[in-house]
Amino acid sequence: MAQRAGVNAKTIGGYDIVVADTQPGQVFGAKNEFFAAGRMDNLTSVHAGLVALLAAADAVAGGGNQPIPVLAAFDHEEIGSGSRSGACGPILEDVLTRVSDSLGASVSERRRAFANSMCVSADAGHAVHPNYSERHDPANLPVLNGGPLLKINANQRYATDAVGAAFWAKLCAAAGAPYQEFVSNNTVPCGSTIGPLTATRLGIRTLDVGTPLLSMHSARELCGVNDPFYLARIAETFFSGTVS
Repeated sequence: MAQRAGVNAKTIGGYDIVVADTQPGQVFGAKNEFFAAGRMDNLTSVHAGLVALLAAADAVAGGGNQPIPVLAAFDHEEIGSGSRSGACGPILEDVLTRVSDSLGASVSERRRAFANSMCVSADAGHAVHPNYSERHDPANLPVLNGGPLLKINANQRYATDAVGAAFWAKLCAAAGAPYQEFVSNNTVPCGSTIGPLTATRLGIRTLDVGTPLLSMHSARELCGVNDPFYLARIAETFFSGTVS
């Protein structure tokens, strides 16, 4: 590894080594309806959030009473988030506190701002696989290109509640984008996301959403070409603050 990097192995004090697929993404299908690439869980959400944040920058720079858009992308979600830079760590709360302090807000005002805020926790979700449809809830069969998922779980493995679900429906309608609900099969327990962690740590109402994927966690994942576009449109509408 040192030889590959062009350094003397004896000078290396520490290292992180991650194996990653370097092949470019590819659009394919009879109607060019599919997109395959590595690490779409969760680069699809990071891309959508970044597109939305850039679109919101001019509005925020103009001053006024616009909400402050924040994009947080965490490390280590797949291995538990229990790290300094993971969702259980202090980084998001620290940044929000420092922003609040710079605006001259008191602790009470900051807490009121958190209570009046909304967090969209955007991860990926499982589209129904045609060969394994029995693994999905019979009434919840999300498909590729059907729109982003609203993820719901009665045990709060996802943080979505009724108010958050209604807010998401209004967001999607305003953005002109479809969405699908995802509820896991009771016999196949679902994983969780950073949504409940963020909601618990900050007290901000949170809803869980995400792009539907096939072959999730494989070296090369698969989505519909429309779904990342829909998620970006919805994120832009969210950051605009025009829906409440």
